[in-house]
Amino acid sequence: MCTLERLLDANLNRFKEGVRVVEDVLRYLCNHSVLAIRLKSIRHSATDILVRSVSDVGALYAHRNSAHDVLQNSDFSYTGEQPLLHMVQANFKRAQESARVLEECLKYAYPAQPPPTFKTLRYELYTLEKECIELLIKSGLELPRVYQSQ
Repeated sequence: MCTLERLLDANLNRFKEGVRVVEDVLRYLCNHSVLAIRLKSIRHSATDILVRSVSDVGALYAHRNSAHDVLQNSDFSYTGEQPLLHMVQANFKRAQESARVLEECLKYAYPAQPPPTFKTLRYELYTLEKECIELLIKSGLELPRVYQSQ
């Protein structure tokens, strides 16, 4: 079943999941409230944008079909150095890419609506990515050995 609602639902979830991973790293591992709050605000803004743009948000859930996702069992694991840094970078990229998909889909699917601001969120994520990566490198913070790949 190919529907725009399914695509929007998947990308909103991917966006929010990616941002939440980084948010929790900054909150719990770095104790950096300012960056964690900025990330939380972006995560909540994504939902607000979609709710304002899509007439029936409930339709997104109705079209969710995760049990039959063709890439559900794919695993693109990373086994290199600096697992925490890589995890943060990967989740920023995940959120940025999803923001781009949402931006493009909403622009064409709902042209009469005011332009969605996923572009703004994407650029905020670019800036935050740089700040967070610099903070992690400066702090030298890494995952404990038990969490690193063997």
